[in-house]
Amino acid sequence: MAHFDTEYQRLEASYSDSPPGEENLLVHVPEGAKSQWHHIENLDLFFQRISFKNGFTCMLLGEIFELVQLLFVVGFTVFLANCVDYDILFANKFVNHTDSSKVTLPDAFLPVDVCSARIRDNAFVIFVLIISGIFWLHRLVKFIYNICCYWEIRSFYTNALKMTMSELPYVTWQEVQARIVEIQKEHQICIHKKELSELDIYHRILRFKNYMVAMVNKSLLPMRFRPPLLGEVVFYTRGLKYNFELIFFWGPGSLFGNEWSLKTEYKKGGNRQELADRLASRILWIGIANLLLCPVILVWQILYAFFSYTEVIKREPGSLGARCWSLYGRCYLRHFNELDHELMSRLSKGYKPSSKYMNCFLSPLLTVVAKNVAFFAGSLLAVLIALTIYDEDVLAVEHVLSSITLLGVCVTVCRSFIPDKHMVFCPEQLLRVILAHIHYMPDHWQGNAHRYETRDQFSQLFQYKAVFILEELISPVVTPFILIFSLRRKSLEIIDFFRNFTVEVVGVGDTCSFAQMDIRQHGHPAWMSAGKTEASIYQQAEDGKTELSLMHFAITNPQWQPPQETTHFISQGCRPSPPTELPLGVSLRAHIPPPAHIHG
Repeated sequence: MAHFDTEYQRLEASYSDSPPGEENLLVHVPEGAKSQWHHIENLDLFFQRISFKNGFTCMLLGEIFELVQLLFVVGFTVFLANCVDYDILFANKFVNHTDSSKVTLPDAFLPVDVCSARIRDNAFVIFVLIISGIFWLHRLVKFIYNICCYWEIRSFYTNALKMTMSELPYVTWQEVQARIVEIQKEHQICIHKKELSELDIYHRILRFKNYMVAMVNKSLLPMRFRPPLLGEVVFYTRGLKYNFELIFFWGPGSLFGNEWSLKTEYKKGGNRQELADRLASRILWIGIANLLLCPVILVWQILYAFFSYTEVIKREPGSLGARCWSLYGRCYLRHFNELDHELMSRLSKGYKPSSKYMNCFLSPLLTVVAKNVAFFAGSLLAVLIALTIYDEDVLAVEHVLSSITLLGVCVTVCRSFIPDKHMVFCPEQLLRVILAHIHYMPDHWQGNAHRYETRDQFSQLFQYKAVFILEELISPVVTPFILIFSLRRKSLEIIDFFRNFTVEVVGVGDTCSFAQMDIRQHGHPAWMSAGKTEASIYQQAEDGKTELSLMHFAITNPQWQPPQETTHFISQGCRPSPPTELPLGVSLRAHIPPPAHIHG
């Protein structure tokens, strides 16, 4: 993105969501007429809590089990490392009873005084316990605060929206949103506008996520790398995402002063270099902090993955060969102003055709090898199972049970590389079906669905579950270096991005200008008639993101009244011009998911 710092121009809001004459309106309500819900101070957080988690009981239990889970992982790991005599457990030494007696689990547990002494003498364990204790206390305070907020949301649903908790799993988000729009007229939950629009609510819920979608769309964040021997890879994990959000949005010294307002100094271009240097310094210190905490975070990641996935892998070994939408894929494929449950509903519909498409590329050579390995492993497994059925004492032979388990895993993994004999090779057709749901893919994929290059690029969006787990495991090690050596270099471009692509919307606050879905300001010429967009190449959203987001939002929110200049575009449908081989607009209209049930 050459000349990023000079080519971007400051964008003003292209339209106001307020009715004419209400741009600077401050609604006054007499003191006696105010309701409990009048002028909610932090509407962003309030609307976010309204839109997810299936009711108060589910939220309460979820928070409690998170606290218990943290205690269990730390406590159980410390116990296993310091309080178990593994020589007894592995029968390397005898306990103080006759050899004929069976060894029980309590026999392998060390006495309490020995166990506590081993813990006290281990400095690393003490350090981990202190860090874990501080983190757990922080989560406990947050839990108490969240429960109070969740009770307030419950009261809002029952008293203001007139909904019972039993209704929530079966109510769509559009129904809830319609009631919020209506009660604004009665309760004035936002005092800066007489009426709330659907777009106002989405802007508040997705304020920061819209910025992240825009930065990924403009290739601003460092996510693509070329390590030796591996070629181009995409690396974006939950840990890296957390650090990005910490730096940009809510951490100490972040660019935002509060939930809804970018700090004033970042809106001015005169001191951009000074701000960039300050941001680079902050990124450096956060990267160093990540580096110092790397051992603790790495141990936690390994333990959490072990406790989370071991049973699943034992029960379903082929699950590691299954695929999932990568974190990068979810951000790349996300529309502006698309809620989490709307995105997951859309991607879930594209899961099966995506799996079928990736399975088209199973190597014939690998298939031959897998069939033969499965045959030999299956033969050995069959013999061991038959012997066990004949006489269960076979299980007492050393390593027999381990062999049965490993052979079973081997057979299952091999079968995942053997294609269905009834499968027909039709990648182009499958790619069209995928496009109908995910809505975005590069133009050069058209006509090249059968090529391995296309498969490899699509695998960046739709990765193996095993790759996802591996990336999360190495994230504590890799993230500090990405922050220090990659993100820090982009500090000036980041400062320019937030200055040039932030607009203030009446009654909402500072939002990403791309989230306005203004096709004149951010539309792409390939999707517009001549002269319908004023956007420079740097102002355009890539891949038709503005146009497709506008269409998606209009279809999922039919009551929304768009600005006059976009109404004609919506009524004509979203189609690239000149028409491409893939009818993107037609697919979008035909496959917009019905309103998803609220996770509130």
